Amino acid sequence: MPSNDGVPSVARSFRVLIVGGSYGGIAAALTLHDLSRGRLARFNYSPDATPPSHRVPIQITVVDERDGYFHLIGSPKALACDKFAPKSWTRFQEIPALKSPDLTFIHGSVSSVDSAAKVAHILDTETKTNRVEPFDYLIAGSGLRRVFPTVPQSLRRSEFLDEAQKHMDDVQKAHEGVVVVGGGAVGVEMAAELKIHDPQQKVTLIHSRNRLLSSEPLPDDFADRVYIILREAGVEVVLGQRVVDTTAVDADAKRRAWRLTLSDGQQRVTGHVLSAISRCIPTSTYLSAGALDPEGYIKVHPSLQFSGEIPNADHHYAIGDLAAWPGIKRCGGAMHMGHYAATNIHQHMLAECGGGKTNFLTLQPFPSMMGLAVGKKAVTYNPNDGTRDGEDLMASMFGEDMGNTVCWNYMRLSEPCQV
Repeated sequence: MPSNDGVPSVARSFRVLIVGGSYGGIAAALTLHDLSRGRLARFNYSPDATPPSHRVPIQITVVDERDGYFHLIGSPKALACDKFAPKSWTRFQEIPALKSPDLTFIHGSVSSVDSAAKVAHILDTETKTNRVEPFDYLIAGSGLRRVFPTVPQSLRRSEFLDEAQKHMDDVQKAHEGVVVVGGGAVGVEMAAELKIHDPQQKVTLIHSRNRLLSSEPLPDDFADRVYIILREAGVEVVLGQRVVDTTAVDADAKRRAWRLTLSDGQQRVTGHVLSAISRCIPTSTYLSAGALDPEGYIKVHPSLQFSGEIPNADHHYAIGDLAAWPGIKRCGGAMHMGHYAATNIHQHMLAECGGGKTNFLTLQPFPSMMGLAVGKKAVTYNPNDGTRDGEDLMASMFGEDMGNTVCWNYMRLSEPCQV
């Protein structure tokens, strides 16, 4: 990495508040930290890029409801494998790349943002107090609120490990088998992981539509391939049936059972029911209505600046699932957006200090593409290569931990922060 010795600093300092410490939020924080120190960003994509001409004194504050970084796309495995669960959640203060005097983490939630005054009101989970946090720039990356077991509901690592263990115990005690309701990406991966980690357990996936992944803009051959590989993994798949009633039929805690009534009238008895039906709610309630579309997503320009009618819109950015941006949202896309937003903020800072022009990065719509870990194989689709599957794809895309190591290494989280 080129040396930044002797790089001059701009005259003023800036405060950046990042709401959300997942893929996009961490990528944004690390990019800003690198650029503010006069170094190339670790997510730099251009071989011809040159380091920034000036250091920018900066204080970055990240607010997150969780006390650490949780590998969200690995949730199906984290809730099925007792060896993986501890590795999927790392407390922020234990991540080497985030240990810097310029980086502060608040375990809490933002209740409101005053865009005109540039202040956020935060409920601090640790101190149980309300605090006011001023900012010069805000990045909203708090994502969507999802129900269990799509994601764990715990906000502390210690509580998450208890939650995951209880989930695994419930599955193990399900003598009548396990039913996963919902054949989207999470339901497919969840059913496959349960079967992989307990091959003797009966696992059934029930989906109300006639094809899996029915809500995704993907070709039929991708859904068909997922169906075939899921069946090969030993999962029973029931399509075109909705679960209309769930009734407990055994009060014995050691051998609980449930009777499911499907839309065609048939009934099935199972020992445990998991709902993987998406109920995603934007966490944007801390923002004014002028920033949001009718569904609660944040309206943005290709620069990722807010496009809604709010004060200081050009000092507010949105990334990840919360941004109203076309295409399938993925963790790679969130990191990409975090890098772009942080780079554009840095450009804006330099322009404010020197009066020059900004050279913003502009985001393109995400293509329709997806990769799923289905048992021992990965199934992928992108417009260039079409649908592919195989154990080799599983190894290259997900490794043995549903991409946890891939994402960790991509963000270089093990590298000590350079101050």
